[in-house]
Amino acid sequence: MTSEDERLFEEAFRTTRANHGREITFYLPGMIRYGNQRGRYPAISVTGNQCELQCEHCKGRLLDPMIQVTEPDDLIQKAVYLHERGAHGILLSGGADLYGRLPWAKYADAIRNAAEATGLFLSAHVGFPDLETCRQLKKSGVRQALLDVMGDEETASQVYHLKDLQTVKDSLESVSQSGLQFAPHIVAGLNYGKMKGEDEALRILSRHHPSVLVIVVLTGLKETPMAGIKPPAPLEVARLIAQARLLMPELPISLGCERPRNKAGTDLEKLALRAGITRMAVWSEEVLKEASRLRLRPRFQATCCSLDFSDRFKMLR
Repeated sequence: MTSEDERLFEEAFRTTRANHGREITFYLPGMIRYGNQRGRYPAISVTGNQCELQCEHCKGRLLDPMIQVTEPDDLIQKAVYLHERGAHGILLSGGADLYGRLPWAKYADAIRNAAEATGLFLSAHVGFPDLETCRQLKKSGVRQALLDVMGDEETASQVYHLKDLQTVKDSLESVSQSGLQFAPHIVAGLNYGKMKGEDEALRILSRHHPSVLVIVVLTGLKETPMAGIKPPAPLEVARLIAQARLLMPELPISLGCERPRNKAGTDLEKLALRAGITRMAVWSEEVLKEASRLRLRPRFQATCCSLDFSDRFKMLR
């Protein structure tokens, strides 16, 4: 680490504390187990395990561990079942068509019925929707939109198989105008492990006033073209976090759940605290010690890290 990096992280840390105090929230998302605790925010795919878009980093494999439905009635039944077993909310997701769209119109009534029957907090990984779709999701009871954001034409077309980067920008505008809470995700190293356009993605996002920014790291999945790809170094990702913090001082920033789970991953967790995060999904014991050393005050919540901290969702540790 250079002296320039040290100065960057010191400035980012000071800025974070000035705007967010000394709290740091750790999240247990999905139905992940940590010791005797379990996340209470499961993900449901509304397309089963099917995806036409077949992005290079995923090829539909991220759908496999989700609860899978293919019909509206099944969605309602699953939501009620999960609510009865103590879920705080649901992440709605699924595979996209060749234009990056999900079949939200098919599920609009079912989503509304599920929301009214359960009171669950509903967020949705929305794909790349138009304004009408976003407004319908909000009307149906979805409260938060998760959207993958990139700042590079090649990544948009060659990795995500979208027509162009304008598709992403148009969807950002649609979510922003719809009244949905906006939780953009940036995948560091999405272009085959290279940092390519992530800084531009930050500049694009800064014009749309997101509710939270989630930064995750490329994880090469088996049976995809990126299997075995080396992700960016922890220092590269930490620099991106610090850049985000200084560009958007008041914005909550999370280190999301998709990232390496090895020594490099632990190094990233500790650097991320210094670089300006206010949230982290699925923590290590080492990062709790680092938080203590930095005189931060940890708190814990059993939801996705895109949700604000709430006494309703908190977990004891």
